[in-house]
Amino acid sequence: MKKKIAVMGSTNGTDFPAVFESVKKENYAEITLVISDKENSGILQKAKEKGIKSIYINPKQFNSREEFDAKLLEELKKRKIDLIVLIGYMKWITKPLLDAYRNKIMNIHPSLLPDFPGMDLNVHKAVLEAGKKVSGATVFFVDEGEDSGSIILQESVQVSEGETVDSLKEKVQKIEQKILPKAIKLYCENKLKVEGKKVKIME
Repeated sequence: MKKKIAVMGSTNGTDFPAVFESVKKENYAEITLVISDKENSGILQKAKEKGIKSIYINPKQFNSREEFDAKLLEELKKRKIDLIVLIGYMKWITKPLLDAYRNKIMNIHPSLLPDFPGMDLNVHKAVLEAGKKVSGATVFFVDEGEDSGSIILQESVQVSEGETVDSLKEKVQKIEQKILPKAIKLYCENKLKVEGKKVKIME
């Protein structure tokens, strides 16, 4: 039985087409839902273009982040979602959702964690300001901390002389679009085993 995936995002969803194409081509899962907390986000538009059920849920209608996540959980359970994939999702995940989907919420981050947690362009700026020669991307399982969950896959890129925030972002996104579908496929084929903070890849 193919696993059902929900994608959650707040932004343009640049990595979404790569995930969609991988799932469609290799047929190891089904993306059945895309949820956004931003009404006009690019990721909702991309989902509609692909004919995927897409939902906007307004966080301002809830009294707390926990209440908002409880509503998300309701939608996910309704559709029997097995795996949540975050693509540019800008909200902190709280206890109701974390407890229900422990080691079943996957995120992509634009640095080699645990170095340089944080958001998008700020991460690339910090890498350049630190004079790093190497950066990269990390796929990990979400936990209570900031970008602190168990690491599934990482890949590096060289930081060139004269690199800018935008050029580094472009390089890293190419890596993201390679390793995120790979990590999702490993999960859907039951090849990931979490032991403490470590993720073992079973071949």
